[in-house]
Amino acid sequence: MAAAAKQDGILETVKTIVYALLIAGVFRTLFFQPFWIPSGSMKDTLLIGDFLFVNKMAYGYSRHSCPFSMCPFEGRLFAREPARGDVVVFRHPTEGTDFIKRVIGLPGDRVQMIRGVLHLNGTAADMVAVAPFLETFAPQGPQGLPPRCANAPVGAGGVCEKPRFTETLPGGVSHAILNITDGSRGDDTPEFIVPEGHYFMMGDNRDNSVDSRFPQSIGGVGFVPFENILGRADRVMFSSAGQRMVYFWTWRSDRFFEAIE
Repeated sequence: MAAAAKQDGILETVKTIVYALLIAGVFRTLFFQPFWIPSGSMKDTLLIGDFLFVNKMAYGYSRHSCPFSMCPFEGRLFAREPARGDVVVFRHPTEGTDFIKRVIGLPGDRVQMIRGVLHLNGTAADMVAVAPFLETFAPQGPQGLPPRCANAPVGAGGVCEKPRFTETLPGGVSHAILNITDGSRGDDTPEFIVPEGHYFMMGDNRDNSVDSRFPQSIGGVGFVPFENILGRADRVMFSSAGQRMVYFWTWRSDRFFEAIE
């Protein structure tokens, strides 16, 4: 009887573990999606190697974020509009890959860059210079590419600098943006009018971001449909400065549970 009781105990333990894994899998599928930052387009808000969970419930479910393999609906369930300044993960409208950028323009907004300054509906966003962003000139992330520097050329192991500004959007949302060089191809644009049901996305590392300033015909993002938005990025869980996320000795201790602003 003791052997039978022991066997029953082991079986119950296994069942408990299986149920726990199933619940965790359902929770992940329904509510959150992991995302690892692969590029420097959102510096210094997000660094290469940041690991975060995307809140899939923030704006409701679309056919892209639906947790089931076949979604029996068109449009979006439980829809809630993104706010200007939100950092979101979205499916590229033509390439099918996932991007992470900041919502800059809402439906109906007029968006234009003039000499590196963002203009929304004819008004320049407030920009205040703050301390420059500093990082080591060294290979970063899985691709092993060094960062671009405003003070180039920089030797291996040297200090790579980028001017940093606090940009304030209409409504009072503020965030940091970086500048690498003046007169880059995204510093001066025509005026864009955001179509109904679409959004205008930009990276915070303005000279190192392929975003809505560039049309899809040349590899840009263009306007992003609401249904392509997978969710909102709220917090960095942890961050790795190495080539692999599992290299725990390269984790950045100051970025654990860092709020994304």
